Amino acid sequence: MVKVKPFKGYRPPKEYAKQIASKPYDVLSSAEALKEAGDNEMSLFHIIKPEIDFNNTIDEHDEQVYARALENLLKFISKGWLIQDAKDCYYLYAQKMGEHTQYGVVLCASVADYINGVIKKHELTRKDKEEDRKKHVRVTNANMEPVFFAYDDHPVLSKLIDDIKQLSPEYQFKADDGIEHIFWVINDENQKQLITQSFEEINNFYIADGHHRSAAAALVGAEKISANQQNNEFIESNYFMAVCFPKSELMIMDYNRLVRDLNGLSDDEFFILLSRDFHIKESDIEAVHPSQSDEFAIYLSGKWYRLKAKEGTYDAQHPIQSLGAEICSRLILERILGIKDLRTDNRIDFVGGIRGYKALQSRVDEGEMRLAIGVCPVSMDQLIKVADTDNIMPPKSTWFEPKLRSGLVVHLLD
Repeated sequence: MVKVKPFKGYRPPKEYAKQIASKPYDVLSSAEALKEAGDNEMSLFHIIKPEIDFNNTIDEHDEQVYARALENLLKFISKGWLIQDAKDCYYLYAQKMGEHTQYGVVLCASVADYINGVIKKHELTRKDKEEDRKKHVRVTNANMEPVFFAYDDHPVLSKLIDDIKQLSPEYQFKADDGIEHIFWVINDENQKQLITQSFEEINNFYIADGHHRSAAAALVGAEKISANQQNNEFIESNYFMAVCFPKSELMIMDYNRLVRDLNGLSDDEFFILLSRDFHIKESDIEAVHPSQSDEFAIYLSGKWYRLKAKEGTYDAQHPIQSLGAEICSRLILERILGIKDLRTDNRIDFVGGIRGYKALQSRVDEGEMRLAIGVCPVSMDQLIKVADTDNIMPPKSTWFEPKLRSGLVVHLLD
């Protein structure tokens, strides 16, 4: 079972919510965050990417940057841009993108559940990124941004969410990217108790997005437990903030690949090698999208092609070997193009499916890249199977949309 609790969140007054809310820290570069924040002194980027206060003139990992994050958090609180709720609350957070809407419960998840594997992972974390977020949590003593969890659908929670979403929300606004964000405060004692009890009947959380934030928050919590020589369940630092969505509502998009060169091969030579493992058929941009893990779209020299892996080239029952990203890596990127390490090879780039195939095509047509590869999206069932078998997905396998907005609620660790 998972252990959760409500918390006294720090939140913006209604009139400031849209100004304060920002995209997650890892979605934009420092330069992009600086541009997006503009002259908005209330943008949460001043706390989660505080290097923008220095016009990106110093390294984002400089100690001054972390110190500025704390300074700005205290500024937001002193100016009344973030105000603490009077009592422990859960929150309901809805995101609407086009016809798709998903509803997540904002709560505090247990550090112990992360350490003990009750909160399941499907990606490796990079130590440098993990250390960056750990420093940020240590210095601010806060979870500024929630992590993104999935859980098996629960009928009682579903009914309760249906009831709450009929009420007037605390916040409701459409961001500049067209995504609508709706937020309710849950402070009714009976509803809070029902949420806590219902989650106790759920076996696991699955990290959908935010592996580095999860690791950082949990490890700082573990440090505090060790330093205090106690593990009182009521200590705030034994928990970290998450938004938890039923798996049936989540939408995973494709995560596609761009390659700078063909490893010295001509087009004809590339296709000859490709034909060993794939059936190949010319297509157009509208009909080329893969619908199964063993199907791919490629764009080369002005033309789109559909690929289907030949029988016997992969293990359809294996949780990792059956993933499109793994088939692509093994049979195309490594075997033909010599790209063995997706994390370090600068010949490859990755593009989230939200950008569409026209974005892939344009980067090839402009000459920046030589080859585009479209990969079938991972399903939630595939993600859960990987996590439940303690496997790790290949890098850049999942792209969740819509992204959470940061700043609608903040969790302080004391």
